[in-house]
Amino acid sequence: MIIVRSPLRISLGGGGTDLPSYYQNHGGFLISAAIDKYVYITLHLTFVEELIIKYSKLERVKSIDEVEHPIIRESLKYLNITAPHLEITSMADIPAGTGLGSSGSFTTALLKALHTLKKHLIHPKELAEEACHIELNVLKEPIGKQDQYIAAYGGITCFNFCENHAVTAAPLNISQDTLFNLEDNLLLFFTGYSRSASNILQEQDKKTKEIDQDMINNLHFIKSLGLKSKEALEKGYLTEFAELMNVHWQYKKSRSGNMSNHHIDEWYRLAIENGALGGKIIGAGGGGFLMFYAQDKFKLKETMRKAGLPEVRFRFDFLGTQVVTES
Repeated sequence: MIIVRSPLRISLGGGGTDLPSYYQNHGGFLISAAIDKYVYITLHLTFVEELIIKYSKLERVKSIDEVEHPIIRESLKYLNITAPHLEITSMADIPAGTGLGSSGSFTTALLKALHTLKKHLIHPKELAEEACHIELNVLKEPIGKQDQYIAAYGGITCFNFCENHAVTAAPLNISQDTLFNLEDNLLLFFTGYSRSASNILQEQDKKTKEIDQDMINNLHFIKSLGLKSKEALEKGYLTEFAELMNVHWQYKKSRSGNMSNHHIDEWYRLAIENGALGGKIIGAGGGGFLMFYAQDKFKLKETMRKAGLPEVRFRFDFLGTQVVTES
């Protein structure tokens, strides 16, 4: 029995500049933070000569080629897993499609579990690269590399996405006091909407490849905001960081008409008027979680509760993708 967990994440600045269509020409930068909400993968060797795969569906097949789940099928192929005596189960603390990077967390957890099955040690960088290869190169998803890298590394991490496709990672140089204040005053509220990130990111990816100047200029500005957010956080200027979140959200909304809706806009207005200094939708947009930096977190929590948005409390995760049990 092997159990692996991989953290979900929130973006703190520069989100969207991790797509190859942008960074391969301009370079990308973002800050991402892993949180203590996880995707779990369990592997179990069985006596039955078949693959048993449990997620939102149940699959029982005789060969890898018959597996319907694309990430599981291609990961098994990539690591040359041939024995059919295997049961794979996935669970998650938060549903997929809510903007917290669950697909990247799923892929890193699965690959880590399969490497553990084969008695392989794997560095977080290599794990993230393999996960990106499966999702971006093999499955051709129009997504970025943030989710796979932050899931593998954990922590609050700055990533540079280079034009040659290399990725460099470094921890955010943040004081303990700033870290505790950030953790205490960043609040997540679930909008009740889930959506496919691929569908929303496809529009950004297409426009960037077509050299749509408005889209490229927007991403240039988002990258500059990410660098300013890094500077504000490292200096402990959390009010400035919150204000940058507001600017980020306005520019993010302008990238696509699907990024927001009248419900999200109204909740955002309510939050800013009732205790929030700044905020944005986490992930590709269109639903999932609203994140705010609170000046008065008790007033903000009460306002969002009355508006019907449940809070999901979290702490940062500094371990990344980890084997929980191996027996």
